[in-house]
Amino acid sequence: MQRKNNLLKSSRSAMAMMMAISVIVIMSTIMALSLSMTMQTTKQTTDLYLYEQSILLSKSATEYALLQIAQNKPCSDLNSNFTHDNIYNIDINIEYIYYKSISEDPQDYCDLNGGKLYMSVSTPEQNGSVILDVTVSVTDSAISSEPIRYFRRTIQKL
Repeated sequence: MQRKNNLLKSSRSAMAMMMAISVIVIMSTIMALSLSMTMQTTKQTTDLYLYEQSILLSKSATEYALLQIAQNKPCSDLNSNFTHDNIYNIDINIEYIYYKSISEDPQDYCDLNGGKLYMSVSTPEQNGSVILDVTVSVTDSAISSEPIRYFRRTIQKL
């Protein structure tokens, strides 16, 4: 009489089933990590793009402010706040540095004509400078999960 080994057969099936389950668990873990890394990389790419765009917008806003100063009379109030593509909020603040002697008429001072006087300098050679503060921030919270803000300060001779 021949003996049938059912224990050995069921052991082989169980071993194959355990290996299949472990392969599925390992593959699902790898897929979950891959998906997580893809989402994080996409967020970082978006934030980096918005930050680089903010830098370029601040440079353009600085050039725009210098153009407005050149077209208008010196020491006029050109501070402005505007948006770009309903995503970026751009704020330009202008402060003047100039020479004023005691004998000058007080009506000629920039701070009395609408511009904002930052400081007075002591020599006429230093006359005609402007401090431009440009702040660019992302206003749409649906695009970026964390706030993106870029500040640029420029001192320019007029």
